[in-house]
Amino acid sequence: MPKASKIKPLPRHVAIIMDGNGRWAQKRGLPRLEGHKQGGLNARRVVETFLEYR
Repeated sequence: MPKASKIKPLPRHVAIIMDGNGRWAQKRGLPRLEGHKQGGLNARRVVETFLEYR
């Protein structure tokens, strides 16, 4: 990700499309629910990273 100081102005809205988490888990022999859980954790990391740049 580029440094926030290089992105001017910072976006006010960001959309995250949660797609493929269940398929990701199935390909690894995991329950679909585990894929959704991991997808949620990754989305949280993305949001926390964006909040650092506010």
